[in-house]
Amino acid sequence: MTGEAEHSDDDAGPLDGVTVLDASRVLVGPFCTMQLGDLGADVIKVERPGSGDQTRAWHPPRYGDAEESAYYMSVNRNKRSVTLDLSREAGRGVFRDLAADADVLVENFRVGKMAEWGLDYPDLVESNPDLVYVALSGYGEWGPDKDQPAYDIMMQAEGGLMSITGVEDGAPVRVGVALADIGAAMYATQATLAALLEREVGDGTGQKIDVSLLDGQAAWMTYQSSSYFATGESPGRLGSKHPTIAPYQAFETADGYVVVAVASEHIWPRFCEAINRPDLTADPRFETNADRVEHREALDEILAETLATVSTETWLERFDTHDVPANDVNDMEDIFSHPQIRARRMHRSVEHPTAGEVEMPGSPMHFSRTPTTIRRYPPRLGEHTAEVLGEHGYDASSVATLYEEGVLGDPPDDG
Repeated sequence: MTGEAEHSDDDAGPLDGVTVLDASRVLVGPFCTMQLGDLGADVIKVERPGSGDQTRAWHPPRYGDAEESAYYMSVNRNKRSVTLDLSREAGRGVFRDLAADADVLVENFRVGKMAEWGLDYPDLVESNPDLVYVALSGYGEWGPDKDQPAYDIMMQAEGGLMSITGVEDGAPVRVGVALADIGAAMYATQATLAALLEREVGDGTGQKIDVSLLDGQAAWMTYQSSSYFATGESPGRLGSKHPTIAPYQAFETADGYVVVAVASEHIWPRFCEAINRPDLTADPRFETNADRVEHREALDEILAETLATVSTETWLERFDTHDVPANDVNDMEDIFSHPQIRARRMHRSVEHPTAGEVEMPGSPMHFSRTPTTIRRYPPRLGEHTAEVLGEHGYDASSVATLYEEGVLGDPPDDG
């Protein structure tokens, strides 16, 4: 099957009918639950009254007249917001009622906090044995560092990523997006889907999932860790270069940069023709990829001098003519106006009542029959509290009482 199937954002996704109780905030949990929401799940985001998810206040920038930050908008679509004070027993009682009807619960409180509140997996599974409970943390729920605080830059450093990121003789560099959070969120989403499938084909019961940022970073080391295991030597920083392929990196041109990927022996002679250096194929230092890696410094010097002579556009035309994988380096404007990104519906927008049109990346998961969708704008704080509680057996009088007692905070402005 080729081409995009005809879908709309009113279609049911593969997780249609699944309810997710999202007690997470900032990035790792919200990114996980946004993916589940994109897949069709009903995601109920439980937030602290008054302030909500911390990222709501992480501005500038903001869209239009929205109170929420652009950061918050980036990972909270396809959710409904409920305000609930979990520091009070009355609030925890409401949370237990919501959890009793949920298929999935996602939380990233510090380790032990949910147990302190009587909201951990053993507490909630008594009334809902089907529950898939996802606990996200920096270091995991056991081990000597389980109680330590964690932030993405710390995890990129401690998990090894910063040791291999940056130029060879420069300082270690953090990857430009929070990959420790996003990586753990992707593992959490994957584990959640596996647990839901196992529940379906097994005995119908759920289970607890424990995913940590540090574990995710260690797992992402893949071939870099295997190089260490094989040699006993830790790989270092190589800038954009690849540790076992050459040339496979960015080079400066007369007006920018070009990235080349000479990833097989068949490409090497075509690359040499494209840069008008067929003589390099006869140089014994560069005959095979292993030779080129061994003599990388000499090769880099030759290629840097050659590629600096003309423009990026000229090189891209030459590489295309000679069937050499190459690209320029896109910024955000470039990528979200890219015709392939547009064709794949990866540049999307949703209308927000105060922000106007909110642009965002689409979902990279493309289904032929049950598509991902963007059905809801990132919710305003507490916007759906009365609606959600009503669906779980609370009548208008009960909701009003909870507002009066401060358990739900203040009613939303439009409510």
